[in-house]
Amino acid sequence: MEIRFTKTALDDLAYWKKNGNKQIQLKIEALLADIAEHPFTGIGKPEPLRFGLAGHWSRRINSEHRIVYRVEGEQIVVVVISMRYHYRDIQ
Repeated sequence: MEIRFTKTALDDLAYWKKNGNKQIQLKIEALLADIAEHPFTGIGKPEPLRFGLAGHWSRRINSEHRIVYRVEGEQIVVVVISMRYHYRDIQ
């Protein structure tokens, strides 16, 4: 399965690398690996989002931050939208 990142997600990933919080970095790596294998089940309490974010999924990095992503097409391409905060300005 292919995983692509939006610019916002890449910026968030750079933030976490610069931040130096190894625990969160390891959690993000584990979540991304699990998303690649099982986009709708697995670790991080995956849940489908509703309302304006219908079609997107989230997984918990910790109590404050989520990975928000969507799955596209029959080839199953995962597009990571963001990796900080809950659900900020996502369309």
